[in-house]
Amino acid sequence: MGLIELFVLAVGLSMDAFAVSVCKGLSLGRINGKHMCIAGAWFGGFQALMPLLGYLGGRYFADMVAKYAHWIAFILLLCIGGSMIKESFEKEADECDSSMAPKEMFILAVATSIDALAVGVTFAFLRVAIVPAISFIGATTFVCSAVGVKIGSMFGMKYKSRAELCGGIILILIGLKILLEGVGIL
Repeated sequence: MGLIELFVLAVGLSMDAFAVSVCKGLSLGRINGKHMCIAGAWFGGFQALMPLLGYLGGRYFADMVAKYAHWIAFILLLCIGGSMIKESFEKEADECDSSMAPKEMFILAVATSIDALAVGVTFAFLRVAIVPAISFIGATTFVCSAVGVKIGSMFGMKYKSRAELCGGIILILIGLKILLEGVGIL
C-alpha cells in the first residue's frame, strides 16, 4: 500500500471522527485549542490503536487465508464504506453533547474507530508495515478531528452527512482497487 493510498484510507477512516467532532464543536459553541486537541487526541489515538489490534488479531489468520486476502479486504471495506454511506442518508437528528469528559470521549472514540479495527485485519492480510500506517492514520484523524471541532463551532452540522458519504465512497474505492490488483486486473 503506497503513501497516497494510505492517506486516502486515513482520510476515509477519519470521517466518522470528523462528523462527531463537528457535532462537538456545534454543541460547545465557543471553542479553544484545548477542545480541538482533546477531540484530536481521543479520536486520533483510537484510530491508531484499533488498526493495531485488528492487525495483531489478523496476523494469526493471515497465513491461512493469504490467497483470498484481496477478497477479504474488498468485502470488509465494502461493508464499512456501505455502512458509512447509509448513515450519511439517515435523516434522524444526532444528539450533540458538549461534554468532553473522559468517559464520554472514550465511548465516542471507540464507536468511531470500530471500522479501523476491520481495516487493521485487512492490513494483516496485505502485510502492510503497521507502525507507519497506524501513525499516519492517527495523525490524519487528529488533524481532521481538531478541524471538525472548529468547523462545527463555525458552521454547524452542514458538512456531517457529506463527510460520512465521502468517507464511505473512499473506503469502497480502496477496496475495489485492492480487489482488482489481487485478481490481476490492475
